[in-house]
Amino acid sequence: AAAKTGQIGDGKIFVFGIDQAVRIRTGETDTDAL
Repeated sequence: AAAKTGQIGDGKIFVFGIDQAVRIRTGETDTDAL
């Protein structure tokens, strides 16, 4: 993926809160999945 496209919006960073993490392969959740 390119970090620069030359289009409006280049350079913007979006940060979202995470309520829960799940590692699909092992079924681990939350901090164990990280």
